[in-house]
Amino acid sequence: MKIVGVSGSMIGSKTVKVVSEVLEAVKRKSPAVETELIDLKEYEIDWVRGLPLEAYNSDTQKVVQNIITADALVFGTPIYQASISGVLKNLFDHLPMGVFQSKVTGVVTTAGSERHFLVAEYQLKPILQFLKGTVPNTQVFAVNGSFNEKNEIVDQEVLTRIDVLAEAIVQQ
Repeated sequence: MKIVGVSGSMIGSKTVKVVSEVLEAVKRKSPAVETELIDLKEYEIDWVRGLPLEAYNSDTQKVVQNIITADALVFGTPIYQASISGVLKNLFDHLPMGVFQSKVTGVVTTAGSERHFLVAEYQLKPILQFLKGTVPNTQVFAVNGSFNEKNEIVDQEVLTRIDVLAEAIVQQ
């Protein structure tokens, strides 16, 4: 079983930290599971232009193929202007219809304040469901105050949600 985590942030490190923590929790629960982290800031994903995948650069093709071949996924995004990141939405636009059929697709969001906690429910979850993903009831939402100055997660509620999401992914 292969679980892929995608961090849809181009700046900062909080989103990638939470996605990484979910993948680590999955490994603790099921050591035989293979995990892979895709941090979008490390790739040059082409902007969608309505062309076949083969027309895009190698980074775009590699990331899309890794997502397609995953057995389950965790998508993380910071919340900007009450919405998911543009780079994550662009990545979704590269994916074929029904790509997440029979796959668990976990959700992680980070934000500057609690006011953005419903963005995952009203924007990210519908995209994942449109692509036929199964979205667990548990999502992980972390605000700046969930981290200490070393970027460690110190909020016990966030740590608990990470553990519950990892369990939902493993139990698929």
